[in-house]
Amino acid sequence: MPRYFFNTRIGQTLIPDPEGAELRDPDHAWRVARATIRQILQEEGKDPSLLSASLEVTDAAGEIVLEFPFTEALEIPDEPPPSQH
Repeated sequence: MPRYFFNTRIGQTLIPDPEGAELRDPDHAWRVARATIRQILQEEGKDPSLLSASLEVTDAAGEIVLEFPFTEALEIPDEPPPSQH
């Protein structure tokens, strides 16, 4: 399984994730990123700089797989709405 690293960027500061996590694919990394952001906001939400922060998810080679702004994690529902069919 590929390893993904969840590095936090706040302005010009990058806080690296030295361990990463082995996940199935980029979609799984996206779900982990959303959960991670929500946990950080729950624990540290009083820090206003977090609203401009993002997670930079990279692969083992250091290539950015996705960038996930913290504010987007607040806008995305936990589960998709039920089907109308």
